[in-house]
Amino acid sequence: MSRFWRNYRGTILLFLGLILGGLAGVIWGKQVEVVKPFGDLFLNLMYMVLIPLVFFSISAAIASMTEMKRLGKILITALIVFVVTALISAVIGYLAVLLFHPINNVDMASLKHLMGNVKGATGSHTSGLEQLVNTFTVDDFSKILSKNHMLPLIVVAIFTGIATSTSGSAARPFAKVLIAGNVVTMKIVKYIMYYAPIGLGCFFATVIGNLGSEMISTYVRTWLVYLVYAAFYFVVVMSCYALIAGGKPALKAFWRNIGVPAITAIATSSSAATIPANLAYTKKMGVSSDIADTVVPLGANVHKDGSVVGGVLKTTFLFVLFNRSITSLQNALLIIGVGFLVGMVMSAIPGGGFVAEAVIITIFGFPMSALPLILIISEIIDIPATLINSSSNTTASMLVTRVVEGKNWLDKVK
Repeated sequence: MSRFWRNYRGTILLFLGLILGGLAGVIWGKQVEVVKPFGDLFLNLMYMVLIPLVFFSISAAIASMTEMKRLGKILITALIVFVVTALISAVIGYLAVLLFHPINNVDMASLKHLMGNVKGATGSHTSGLEQLVNTFTVDDFSKILSKNHMLPLIVVAIFTGIATSTSGSAARPFAKVLIAGNVVTMKIVKYIMYYAPIGLGCFFATVIGNLGSEMISTYVRTWLVYLVYAAFYFVVVMSCYALIAGGKPALKAFWRNIGVPAITAIATSSSAATIPANLAYTKKMGVSSDIADTVVPLGANVHKDGSVVGGVLKTTFLFVLFNRSITSLQNALLIIGVGFLVGMVMSAIPGGGFVAEAVIITIFGFPMSALPLILIISEIIDIPATLINSSSNTTASMLVTRVVEGKNWLDKVK
């Protein structure tokens, strides 16, 4: 029981805060706005740490990849498998949204004073190339220190990490600085998250006080749609990957050994914490040690099939709230593409979606004050998303083995 409380304490308290906030909003309506400053305090704390969090987490991760040159075919194949399966996951998630319609057409008029100016959500009419340049770059370094320019900051962090990793021994002290900075900023986030049940609860109370029960039903339907996706992906899609990797023997090996890693993912709600179990049981499936030891840890950081669909859900959630079409071809491709992007930049710890949510808002020009609306989605889908994120690395390892060692790779195990 004590282990259960340690693993789920943050989630339980956050859910309790959201439930109490939702009840307060339903009972007192707009009068509940008296607690809005407590919600604003949480948001401001998160905004203040956002820039160093993004920079250090990405640059430190890349700067630490000193062994990538020797991985060769395994690494290249793994990255291809990660990209393909993540795109498949994004498409399935988008189709699930179109099929089940989890999100209401909520009237945003009553929330304008909470969300700020929503004009930016419609975007300006610029050429595709110009929009691409403005999305990934800025014309002054100081602008990347703003939460409104997340992608340029990520570009700088990536270049910093690559330059540090490829500069050899001369840059090792700087790499240690980046890693230490990441540890410190993550500790700050941990401290701030102690206040999250109160802060998000107060914000949610204000949202429900203005929109009423229709907002609650939207979140419930979003959660149910995600559960349907997770069940389908875990049972059907992963079975297909196992079949592709090695036929019926691989399928049997997958289902014979996936139980412990899956339960560990559910119990810990952390892809990182599931790495040891994934490594042990992926090898029991017949995957060689060098492939498992490369694909599983790397996948825990950059292969997030469950988080990809979470990105799709969050993006469509904001699209519908701000009266933007999700069915046009252009927007469909954008939603799938952004879902893929944010799923690949998620960190491998519970609550690591904060960066992804900021990226979604930045790309589409939604007001940053809308961030808590999708932060709530991250919390309610966290456990099934972790299950998919973690377990999909086992099938990815099998697919990589199929390419690297040939179709008869399981025969070598016997």
